[in-house]
Amino acid sequence: MKKQILGTASITLALAISPLMASAQDMDHSGHGASQQSHETHGAQANEGAPANHDAHANHNMADASGAENALVAYREALTQRDADAMTALFTDASLVVENGKVEGTFAEYMEHHLGPELDAIQSFEFFDPQTEIEMLGAHAALGRETYRYRIELTDGRVFERTGVATSVLTHEPGEQWKIMRYHSSSRAP
Repeated sequence: MKKQILGTASITLALAISPLMASAQDMDHSGHGASQQSHETHGAQANEGAPANHDAHANHNMADASGAENALVAYREALTQRDADAMTALFTDASLVVENGKVEGTFAEYMEHHLGPELDAIQSFEFFDPQTEIEMLGAHAALGRETYRYRIELTDGRVFERTGVATSVLTHEPGEQWKIMRYHSSSRAP
């Protein structure tokens, strides 16, 4: 059963990022000339048995990973500030949002019919103990995994405390900020 669930999750992730990988073929890669040369040199050295320079490669991936992580942190911050414009700027136009088992559509659609109407009813929104992991999926794509707790206080006095998880696929064009292309979150009472 566990293998079937993992297999299904892998297939789902592959389907989610396949449009991203296809679009990476059409991206302008000129800004990665030095990086590409580093990757090619790394491969040639590895084939010759010579020691490879992993520092440049590691630094490049760390910089890219931090950019992707910064986008997820900025989304949490914009959410706590209830800043719809800042949140929208962090998602691609062709994004897809899934929340608690429901496909919400693009982020613009999600904002229009779900999150947007809720923002006015929120008195305060706080995250606690957020943990973020980034896995690079190439030069222009990353997978983000988050765990957190949050507390929402509504203007009518109701309070919701939840533990949550989110998985994101992020992308960026050279010289541009990372954006969220797929965002799947769920939560439950602690």
